[in-house]
Amino acid sequence: MKRREFVAALAATVALPAASALAAEPDAFTVYKDPNCGCCSLWADAYQKAGYRVEIVEERDLISHKRKLGVPLDIQGCHTAVYRGQFLEGHVPMKAARMLESRTDLAGLVVPGMPAGSLGMGDDASASYDVIAVGKDGNTSVFLQVRPKA
Repeated sequence: MKRREFVAALAATVALPAASALAAEPDAFTVYKDPNCGCCSLWADAYQKAGYRVEIVEERDLISHKRKLGVPLDIQGCHTAVYRGQFLEGHVPMKAARMLESRTDLAGLVVPGMPAGSLGMGDDASASYDVIAVGKDGNTSVFLQVRPKA
């Protein structure tokens, strides 16, 4: 075996276990929240129970994070999460987060305010609110309407 072949074979055996370990790692969220807010922790707990890895960063100056990520401040929510390079602002339901995975044209999703019954705010079937998509160009549109189940 030539030296180059040996080095290539060695590199492949070292890289293969590392690559498979990364592929097996669950999806990760970084959640920026106010240290005094409990609903943010409930929202993060729901994602963690669903199998996502969640890191919580307690931050008193959330506005600077929101600005850096491009969250429109006129429709901001409670906390801000970063997931696969996109943001989830406020009480975004898991259904919308899963739908976001295929939308690389979007900067993120926003649930403005703190709607009663949203995930982390009671998770009630009678909840009614909109999930807003924010494009990388800053334009917004309704991404998902959450309405009471009939």
